[in-house]
Amino acid sequence: MCGIALIINGIKIDLSLLITNYTCLSPQLFHQSLFSEDDIKEALRRRGPDSLGTKTIYLHAGAQSVMQNEGAVGNGCENGELRFIGATLQLRGVNPVVQPLTDASANVLVYNGEIFGGIHIGSESNDTEILMQSLGQCCSCVSHEDSRSSCCSGGSKNSVPEFLSRIKGPWALIYWQDSSKTLWFGRDAFGRRSLLVHWPTPHDSRLLLSSVSPHPSVHHINGIDDGNETVESNFWEELPCAIYSISMSRLEMNGNLIGKIRKHEWTDSELQELITWERTSIQPKPEDLNVSFRKVPIMQQDMLSASSFELGSAQSTPLETSHKVLMALRESVRRRTISNRNYKAMGVNHIQEKYAPVAVLFSGGLDSMIIAALLHECIDSKYEIDLLNVSFDGEAAPDRISARAGLKELQKSAPSRRWNLIEIDADLPKLSSETKHVMSLINPAKTYMDLNIGIALWLAAGGDGCLYNEMSGSDGAECQRVKYKSVARILLVGSGADEQCAGYGRHKTKFRNRSWLGLHEEMKLDMQRIWKRNLGRDDRCIADNGKEARFPFLDESVIKTLLDIPLWDIADLDQPSGVGDKKILREVARLLNLNEAAILPKRAIQVCFINGLCFIMHLYYLFH
Repeated sequence: MCGIALIINGIKIDLSLLITNYTCLSPQLFHQSLFSEDDIKEALRRRGPDSLGTKTIYLHAGAQSVMQNEGAVGNGCENGELRFIGATLQLRGVNPVVQPLTDASANVLVYNGEIFGGIHIGSESNDTEILMQSLGQCCSCVSHEDSRSSCCSGGSKNSVPEFLSRIKGPWALIYWQDSSKTLWFGRDAFGRRSLLVHWPTPHDSRLLLSSVSPHPSVHHINGIDDGNETVESNFWEELPCAIYSISMSRLEMNGNLIGKIRKHEWTDSELQELITWERTSIQPKPEDLNVSFRKVPIMQQDMLSASSFELGSAQSTPLETSHKVLMALRESVRRRTISNRNYKAMGVNHIQEKYAPVAVLFSGGLDSMIIAALLHECIDSKYEIDLLNVSFDGEAAPDRISARAGLKELQKSAPSRRWNLIEIDADLPKLSSETKHVMSLINPAKTYMDLNIGIALWLAAGGDGCLYNEMSGSDGAECQRVKYKSVARILLVGSGADEQCAGYGRHKTKFRNRSWLGLHEEMKLDMQRIWKRNLGRDDRCIADNGKEARFPFLDESVIKTLLDIPLWDIADLDQPSGVGDKKILREVARLLNLNEAAILPKRAIQVCFINGLCFIMHLYYLFH
């Protein structure tokens, strides 16, 4: 997980193609801003503790550009300034990488993400460096959407939007292409990496991009006083998932540079299908619902080879369908955890007896149990696995009870693995000192529920708790807890499972009111707004601890596999809770020999904090 930011000064930004009736604001000098560059650096450094760097592009009359390093000062004749900031948490490659990256062509890149497909990344390569090389080979066209404007020979090279549309994996980036004097920025189509934007306003005419909202220089939660006016707290907004460009090639008569922002469509046809999220088989026939899953012993899994059926085959049996999902999820976890791609510069002795390179956000529920079991299959047996469990109500919390039960089932299923259940207890009297910080992280999200979930994720990612161990003695089982802090930099999270497999209570309501079509429409809405409601917030809260969240259920191949399956094989909400909801994942759990997890009812992340609700609500309103 890295932190990236850009500060644009002295350039008139034209947003007319994005915002109706937008009036361009002339660049202004201002004495007071809600956020300073130092504020942004401090926030980014928490996300990327390995290194922090800056680069500045000064734009002169005629749109010429000059690059200067950190600490350098412009010569006073520049019209505009692009200030790149990059903080790095390095997880790939064998050599240290410091952002921003530059190349011989004066291009500049700050990048936060992981590439799991679309371009080849060697086992010893760093994806940021490979991405920089590939972007440098793109043509200088803004796009090939209009062939009349194509400036490369026959369009033989990829444009930047064409290249970025092919990348599989979570990403957010800011890229200066010097040959075209164009700034590119954006985030992947599902919003798995945070990128916030501040569009120019009369109070602050800068254009700002940042992975996270820092604490403001002026400490007023609801805004700052600017004479008789108030700057509202909604300074930042989530950047909608897309690729954007700002061309700096035009100069106004008064000498000021102007940059017109343009939004680009995704060009990859397979990605477009995932974004539209249309399922072919939604409404079942009566005979479709009469087909029940056969329970198959785990030893028979190997008999179901990938070559015995094709995705989307009308002849697939329910058993084959669940096995397709299992294979897609297993490959998704493998991509996100193969250890030879982990950067070995943590200052941790990897040979030491207790070391877990990957942790799981763990409730003991269906999704986290599946992820934990697949992680066991994908990493070397010499590594331990940390299971991070948060409770606001100690041992009485439902998720604490189910986590301990889940631990037992994992130990039974994989006795050779060392499983570390890390129990993280939220100390409510001490929580007030952390709440203001977490409120900054969830910004621009503002609801109490966002704060509730944000605190849970932030505490879990911190990994500071007690290692649970149940000892057998003469008087029966005894619980032993010792202090433990997880050093895993990669955290697997089950986000996307409920949205794609009908795991929320509102899905059952929609199904009851509007049957299968209503259920499909609600699930589609969930997937198309997950970037704004969930993923940006979750990324910011987890990354603040110098950890990287990875979402196996939101792998492109997993999404495609689930979309190719008839809706009635995904869920059957006529059935009771714990049976019909997330039906397909319950069968995946059975294939993994997780029979107890397969029948667990759904509990949202906030349910386990019920006794802490009033206290957190008090804190929320206190800081508002």
